[in-house]
Amino acid sequence: MASTMILAALAGVKVFATGGIGGVHRGAQETFDISADLQELAHTNVAVVCAGAKSILDIGLTLEYLETNGVPVVGYQTDELPAFYTRKSGFGVDYRVDSPLELAEALKAKWDLGLGGGLVVANPIPEAYEMDFDAITSAIQIAVSEAEKAGIKGKESTPFLLAKVKELTGGDSLDSNIELVYNNAKVAAQLAVEFSKL
Repeated sequence: MASTMILAALAGVKVFATGGIGGVHRGAQETFDISADLQELAHTNVAVVCAGAKSILDIGLTLEYLETNGVPVVGYQTDELPAFYTRKSGFGVDYRVDSPLELAEALKAKWDLGLGGGLVVANPIPEAYEMDFDAITSAIQIAVSEAEKAGIKGKESTPFLLAKVKELTGGDSLDSNIELVYNNAKVAAQLAVEFSKL
């Protein structure tokens, strides 16, 4: 995502969609494994529409890191940060907006005030496609445990964990992932249209 933000900014693109942002990995207090996405969000003027942070990450520490770096986390029609496969995480967002226009106005105000850096637009997965919280949490815990046993670290962590979660959920996690990306693209397009009018 970090490289996509850089390319978007170079091309003058102010809004893009992704599945979920990277973040602070579980156990980062030992490994210092923190995605470059978070630093890029602090420096690059692009709004990123996502379904929250990938639930394989430490969501609480990811939010703390974003706050430390002055990156607003805005919930689109939600008060709670979605956890990628589910609409709930147990963590609140900094602000809530309920329409693409309101979101565009907030984004314009941020940059008009000279407040550099990006903005996370947390857009929950549609209810029809969200996974059972307990089932996905269990799959993630098993995947994390297997990664630790196998000594998988760094850049190899995310692909391994996502593949293992897909395997453990019988492909349901991939189906959810595809649907949340469609939903994020829709909201990003609506935001981009409204932002272009301001």
